[in-house]
Amino acid sequence: MILLFAPIIIGVVAYLAWRNRDIRSCRWREDRTGDKGALRMYRCVSCGAEAFTATKGPPQTCKKGLGNSPL
Repeated sequence: MILLFAPIIIGVVAYLAWRNRDIRSCRWREDRTGDKGALRMYRCVSCGAEAFTATKGPPQTCKKGLGNSPL
């Protein structure tokens, strides 16, 4: 009987964690229209932050608290 309720409980907890922006991690998308020379512009679809990086790949940390987020 408990096995019937386990997927429902896990689903509710997963939904609540997904809904909370503080728990979700940033998902960076490259925006080539904002590139500045060797710097690549990335925009987070989760929190809306923008970041530039010269390294290969997206930023490794969330930039939400830096004040450049439109949200």
